[in-house]
Amino acid sequence: MTYKLIMDKKPIVFVSGNFNILHPGHLRLLRFAKASGDRLIVGLESDRLAGTASYVPESLRLLGLQSISLIDEVVIIDEPITEFISRLRPDIVVKGKEHELQFNPELAAIEEYGGRLIFSSGEAVFSSLDLIRKEFQEQEIRSISLPQEYLTRRHISRDRLTKLVESFSKLKVCVIGDLIIDEYITCQPLGMSQEDPTIVVTPLSSTRFIGGAGIVAAHAAGLGAKVDFFSVTGSDASREFALEGLSTAQVNVHLFIDDSRPTTLKQRYRSNEKSLFRVSHLHQSGISIKLQQRILKVIKQALKSADLLVFSDFNYGCLPQALVEQIIDLVSESGVILAADSQSSSQTGDISRFKGMDLITPTEREARISTRNREDGLVILAEKLRQDAVAKNIFLKLGEEGLFIHAESSEGIGTLLNDRISALNSIPKDVAGAGDSLLITSAMSLASDGNIWEAACLGSLAAAVQVGRVGNTPLTIEELLREIR
Repeated sequence: MTYKLIMDKKPIVFVSGNFNILHPGHLRLLRFAKASGDRLIVGLESDRLAGTASYVPESLRLLGLQSISLIDEVVIIDEPITEFISRLRPDIVVKGKEHELQFNPELAAIEEYGGRLIFSSGEAVFSSLDLIRKEFQEQEIRSISLPQEYLTRRHISRDRLTKLVESFSKLKVCVIGDLIIDEYITCQPLGMSQEDPTIVVTPLSSTRFIGGAGIVAAHAAGLGAKVDFFSVTGSDASREFALEGLSTAQVNVHLFIDDSRPTTLKQRYRSNEKSLFRVSHLHQSGISIKLQQRILKVIKQALKSADLLVFSDFNYGCLPQALVEQIIDLVSESGVILAADSQSSSQTGDISRFKGMDLITPTEREARISTRNREDGLVILAEKLRQDAVAKNIFLKLGEEGLFIHAESSEGIGTLLNDRISALNSIPKDVAGAGDSLLITSAMSLASDGNIWEAACLGSLAAAVQVGRVGNTPLTIEELLREIR
């Protein structure tokens, strides 16, 4: 595409750069430049010229700049900047304040025809690449705090929590459930469509994570356990991504191919650290009886030496009721700790179908769907669910309000206790993975001979660490120990 430079007698101001993501620093620079003259021309370095510094295609970077009303003209530059300036001969060239004490190759060309090089006011400097890295890699560790009153009330010491976490490495864990690939697509909003009332965005970058039951298994491995993971996928690129990622996480993977379904892929379109909308590629019907028999045969062998079995159900067909019951029968007399979570995005989920669990971790909404109870308080709701599911302990996840614990007392069967833990991260960035980290960390605490109160504390702490970053990244022992200490 060729751009014709409009040359007139109005003072021309020129700014150039890569402009991968337009952020407040860019806007301040452009506003300063526009105020310095009459006509603002922006030079956008081409993909060839920018090289590795350009990780967003020039066509998308161009669209972003053209949407800014401050700019009169955008030009793609595919030659040395000094040569372009010598041809354009702008009256003023503006650069950021951070360049003032550095070598500026444009200066000689500008002085040759009598132009001026000026630097914008010294406001905050941003980096597009840093913004992307910050959203997906950094977490607000300082926003996490242990529940001191709860620890005192339940006579839990930091040393005890440390010993429990360190004992995770002795566990053998089996996880079975729906594998999900989560894709976060970072977008730049362009504005409102002129044809219909919809927001128009431009995708800038894409980051994929292993989610669903897959991240539950990866969390367990990251916390030191030996892990076997069982799930069903399609024969596609998402399956290959999962195999590579889980192998890197040191999970022993058993992915059974079902050609009638895709590997579940959930895409989240985000801008300014907020989700705009989601697109899900999935198949919700149950797997065939033949495939169930294949899974049962393989998991039967792994369960012979297991300490913990976790069902991570998203109601996408990987765990038909018949398979669930057969797996539970395999370990009913073995002493293996059983835990389950059944996440419901609709009215179809039923956590109570996982009978005889040592721990189930539904949200309040999922508990109400399962019990068909929309009126009673949390204590009555949790007890009704406990009876329906024949469960020993229940953690009701209350989102930003934290965790409600409905626990079997050590004083004997039929004696029940309740408690609460507030959310431990005051500045969550992405709550999507909180339940998965809570489930596996709490279950591993029980399997390591921790009591239900210690399990609730460590599970809540794991969730706090997880929501401090965007996307599902496997937990590590070091992260938990750092927060405990």
